[in-house]
Amino acid sequence: MDGKGLNSPDSHLKDRNSPMTNNATPDIIYTKVDEAPQLASVSLLPVIQSFAKAAGVSVGVKDISLAGRIIAAFPENLRPDQRQPDDLAELGQLVKSPNANVIKLPNISASVPQLVAAVKELQAKGYAIPDYPQDPANDAEKAIRARFDAIKGSAVNPILREGNSDRRAAVAVKNYAMSNPHSMGAWAPDSKTIVSTMAGNDFFSNEKSVTLTAEQAGDARIELVGADGSITVLKDKVSYTAGTVVDATFMSAKALDAFLAEQITLTKDAGILFSIHLKATMMKVSDPIIFGHAVKVFLQPMFDTYGATLAAAGISPNSGLGALLDQVAALPQGAEILAAIDAVMAERPALYMVNSDKGITNLHVPSDVIIDASIPALIRAGGKGWGPDGKAADTNCIIPDSSYAPIYDESVAYFKETGALDPRTAGTVQNVGLMAQKAEEYGSHPTTFEIPHAGTARIVFANGDIVLEHAVEAGDIWRSASTKQAPIEDWVKLAISRQKAEGCQAIFWLDAARAHDAELIKYVEPILAAAGVADKFQIMTPRAATRVSLETIRKGKNSIAISGNVLRDYLTDLFPILELGTSAKMLSIVKLMNGGGMFETGAGGSAPKHVQQLAEENHLRWDSLGEFCALGESLKFLAETKDNDKARILGNAVDRATQGVLDNNKSPQAKVGQTDNRASHYFFALYWAQALATQNEDSSLLATFAPIARALEENEAAILAELSTAEGKPADLGGYYLTDADKTESVMRASPTLVKILSVL
Repeated sequence: MDGKGLNSPDSHLKDRNSPMTNNATPDIIYTKVDEAPQLASVSLLPVIQSFAKAAGVSVGVKDISLAGRIIAAFPENLRPDQRQPDDLAELGQLVKSPNANVIKLPNISASVPQLVAAVKELQAKGYAIPDYPQDPANDAEKAIRARFDAIKGSAVNPILREGNSDRRAAVAVKNYAMSNPHSMGAWAPDSKTIVSTMAGNDFFSNEKSVTLTAEQAGDARIELVGADGSITVLKDKVSYTAGTVVDATFMSAKALDAFLAEQITLTKDAGILFSIHLKATMMKVSDPIIFGHAVKVFLQPMFDTYGATLAAAGISPNSGLGALLDQVAALPQGAEILAAIDAVMAERPALYMVNSDKGITNLHVPSDVIIDASIPALIRAGGKGWGPDGKAADTNCIIPDSSYAPIYDESVAYFKETGALDPRTAGTVQNVGLMAQKAEEYGSHPTTFEIPHAGTARIVFANGDIVLEHAVEAGDIWRSASTKQAPIEDWVKLAISRQKAEGCQAIFWLDAARAHDAELIKYVEPILAAAGVADKFQIMTPRAATRVSLETIRKGKNSIAISGNVLRDYLTDLFPILELGTSAKMLSIVKLMNGGGMFETGAGGSAPKHVQQLAEENHLRWDSLGEFCALGESLKFLAETKDNDKARILGNAVDRATQGVLDNNKSPQAKVGQTDNRASHYFFALYWAQALATQNEDSSLLATFAPIARALEENEAAILAELSTAEGKPADLGGYYLTDADKTESVMRASPTLVKILSVL
C-alpha cells in the first residue's frame, strides 16, 4: 500500500490505494486487529488488495483494534489529526445489511491489565487518553469508566455477530492434518490430572430462565431489594422483545471461597499442579472477580494479616498476582508483605505455569490462561501442564462454574480410558453455534454485578412480573443474559441445513435439567418436527455429547455439535486443537441474518507469544491459513451475491493456492531459518497467481496473472533472500498495541522485489 501503513491510526482512511475513498463501501471489508494477526495483515493484505483489484473487487479496511477503539472513544481529548471514527459502530450497522461481506480477524478481548497497558502506550505516543479509573470517585470518572467498559472484554463480537456460526475444518486443512499429524501427548490410565468444579451454589445450580410473553416484553429493570425494603437499581432499563429467553443466576462468593480452599488442600495432597481456568477476556465482569477470589484464597494467610493494608492502598487481587506483586513492592511495608507472600507460596501446591522460565504463574494475569485454549492444549499434551521447575506434570484443572466443566471432565476421563486421539484417522466435529444478536453473552455485559449488600436481586419486567429473583449476599456474582427468538429459530434452521449438507451425526448440546437449555428445547423440538427431520438429530447433555462425539471421531466419522454461544466458543477450540493441532485454521462462516456474510479467521490465543518472538528474532510464526480460508469463502460469497464471475474464479484459485501451501509445506514454522509468515505469504501469492494463470474460464485474468506468476517464480530466490536477511535479529515495531506504521511496513514487507511485482497490479 502507498501512503499510510495498515498500522497507522488513520490507515483506514483514504489510503491512496484504498478502495474506501469517496465514501464508497468496498466489496469486502478486512478488519484491522491486534498482535500477530495484525502484523501478518501488513504483509498479506497488500497481496489480497492487488489480486482483487485486478478482478474489479475492492477490499477496504475497518479498524476494530483495541488501540483504535480507545482512540475512537475519546475524540474530545485528541488533536484533529489523531482522531478517528468509530469503525466498530460503522461495521455494526454494515453487518445488518444484505451487502455485508466482512473478513474478521481475531481481535484482543481486553482484560483490564491489557486495557491499562494499551492506554499507557497511547499516552506515551502523545494521545491524551485519560487513565482507566479502577475505582471511580466522582461522576466524571464514572463517565470515563463507562466508555472504557464498552471497550474491554469481548466488546467486538456481540456487535458484529448478527448471525449464527457455521464453523468447521476446511477440507484441505483436514486432509493435510491427517497426512501430516501433529504431536499428541500420551495419556496414562493412572494420570492424576482432574477437572474440579463446584457441586452447588454456582451459576449452573442457581439458574432460572423464562421465555417472555408479549405482556412481559418491553423495558425491564434489574434491582436489589435490601432486607429493610430499600431498593438499589442495578440497571434501570433493559429492553426485551416477546419470545426472548431471559436467564438470571448467581455464584455464591462464600461457596466459591470454600471450594477454592478445598481444592488447594486436595491439590497439595495429590502432589499435582494447581490451576484455574476462566475466560476473563470474554466474561469481562464475572471472571476477573472469580480470578481475584482464586488469588486471594491462594494467599489467604497473607490477606488475613495485610488485607486491610492492601485495600487501603487500592490493591485488588482481581488483576492477578503479577500486578499485586508490583503494587505491593511500592508500599512502605512492601518487603514485609512480599516475604509473607513467599512464605505462603512455599506452603501451597505448585502452580501450573504460563512461562516457567520467567516465573509467570497461572495466577499472574487473568487473561493469560483462557479456558478454551488452555484446557484443550493440556488435553492434547496428555493431561500435562508445565510446573515451576520447567517439567510437565499432572494438574488439577479448576473450573468453578459447573455449567461447562463436564465437557472437559468427560474428555479427561475418556482419554484416560482410551489413550490419545490419532489425528491421522480421526473424523471431525463441526459446530453450529447460537451467537447472533448477543445471544447468551454471559458475564460480559452490563447485566452482571458484584452484589454490594445482602438482599434479593431480581428482574422486574414491563408488566410488573417478577419471575427471576435470588436471595444474595454481599460479594456474590449475579448475572443475567438473554437470547432472542429470531436468532434461536435461525440457529435451528442453520443446523438443519448443515446436517442435510453433511449427512452425518448431529447433536444439540442441551441439558434439559438446566433452566436455560430447557427453554431452548421448547423451540428446538417443534422446529425439527415441523421440518420432518427430528429423527436426524439428538439432544444430549454436554457431558453425554462429549463422550459420543469423541467416540464418533475416533472411528473416523463426523459429527455436528449444535450449541449455545459460550459452549460454541469452547468446542471450536477443543475439537480443532485435538484434530488439527490448532484452532486458528478453522473455516468460520457467520451467515448474517439479513443476508450478508462474515468470515472469521480463527482464534488468536497464541498471538502474544508470536509477537514476542518477532520482536526478539524477527521471525513470525503466525499461520495465516485461517485468513486464506476466509478469503476464499468471502470471494465466492461475493460472486454469488453480486453476480461477479471473476470473484468466483478468484475464490476458487484461493482454494488451490491454500492447498498448494499445505501440500508443499509452506506454512510458517517455529524457528529462525524456517519458513515464516512473510515467506508463507509469498508462496500463497505464487500459487494464487499460478492458479489464475492456468485457469481457462477468464482470458483477461489469465493474461493479467501469467506474467505475475512468471515473475514470482523467477524471483523466488531473491524474494526469500530479502525476507530472511534480518532474521535472527531483534525487530523494532515501534509499539505493541499501536505499532509504528513505517517500522512495521519495513519489517513485514521486507522484500522490495515482491513489492515491485505486486505493484504492477
